[in-house]
Amino acid sequence: MIDHMEVMVSDFATSRAFYRDALAAIGYSLIAEKSAAETGNTDIAGYGENGHPDFWISRGTPNRPALHVAFRVPARHIVDAFHRAAVAAGGTDNGGPGLRERYGPNYYAAFVIDPDGHNIEAVCYASD
Repeated sequence: MIDHMEVMVSDFATSRAFYRDALAAIGYSLIAEKSAAETGNTDIAGYGENGHPDFWISRGTPNRPALHVAFRVPARHIVDAFHRAAVAAGGTDNGGPGLRERYGPNYYAAFVIDPDGHNIEAVCYASD
């Protein structure tokens, strides 16, 4: 079971705002944030739900190759909302909301490239 993950970002302020807005559509919020002075290393921000940050960004050299991160959501309309919010927040469309039957009969997803080239996805397995 995965507890959390971290993505390195080149422009912390830009990525902080991008993820704040894009992930709000799936029910995530910014839960924790610490400056480089506090961590002794770099700026970090943690997003999640129910008080538990499970997706973190850190200022640094972006991961290469870029990462693919998929967030599972309970309803297709949330996938749609994520895509709209992520593009409005500065992400680049990498596949609008829709069925991807090659991954499974109910695999409904949308993909957006974040400011550092990471492929961020929202996916729903519900049939409607």
